[in-house]
Amino acid sequence: MTMTATAPGRSLLVANLICLASMVIWAAGLPAADLIVPHMPPLALTAARAVLAAAVLVPIWWAVEGTAALRGADWLRGAWVGFVTLGLASVTVIIALTLTDAVTVAIVTAVMPVAGIALECVADRRPFTKAVAIGLLLSIAGGLVALAGNMGAIDFGLGALAALASVLFYTWGSRETVKALPHLTSLGRSSVTVGGAAVVMLIVALGDGLVRDAWPNWGAIGAREVMGLVIFGIGSMAVSQLLWIISVGRIGIGAASLHMNAVPFYVMLMVFLLGGAWSWWQTAGAVIVVAGALIAQGLLPVRRG
Repeated sequence: MTMTATAPGRSLLVANLICLASMVIWAAGLPAADLIVPHMPPLALTAARAVLAAAVLVPIWWAVEGTAALRGADWLRGAWVGFVTLGLASVTVIIALTLTDAVTVAIVTAVMPVAGIALECVADRRPFTKAVAIGLLLSIAGGLVALAGNMGAIDFGLGALAALASVLFYTWGSRETVKALPHLTSLGRSSVTVGGAAVVMLIVALGDGLVRDAWPNWGAIGAREVMGLVIFGIGSMAVSQLLWIISVGRIGIGAASLHMNAVPFYVMLMVFLLGGAWSWWQTAGAVIVVAGALIAQGLLPVRRG
């Protein structure tokens, strides 16, 4: 009897740990991105990341589930969802970083839980309970606390609008990856969307190069930059996206997006391991965010009264 009662809670806890792992791996790829971002245009970089990620995920999917799984997948649908989730979202966040600063982008990204929960309430008719409201407020508060030590002048102009567009693209696409491809496993969903995004973004990047002469600066790209691109593509996209889709499939886009606001802490942790300073602001923010995510899912009870 006890095992039956605690099994759902244990399953939710595992799903949250998977989501946390996705955020940590994604954050770990950001320092590597700094090595390659200055040498590649946004569209070319997004295409290169997607191609590397697809080169890992699709063969693994084929080896695990066989040729029939690949043939039976809706590749056109996957290409569209992948283009929005990984293509448009990546390009718009790079544009946002170009037009403004990382702090402004991070603050705008903190609204992702709002977008995720609103999408679930409208599209999936999820009830907006007291626990969800508290979890949402804690997630946003934790994200702002994590950024408190770095806040300066914030520019809510075109850069902020581009960051908001990136959040909306990624939130919709993450949910659609699960909803539009219901017969596939998480590995299949990730492979189809990443593979589709790779094909579309490669065509778009080639067109951008031919029209605007926007090509990578090949002369500045050496072994160090290539390694950064590999980590940014395979780790921060292929592995992280697979874990993210697993967690979205289990706990929904609303609860999963609550974890996004702990990313500043994970980035700080990576920098700390590389010799940087420890930030207690970001540590406190991460604790608040994780508590909010657990409360929203009922893993931490809310006292009545």
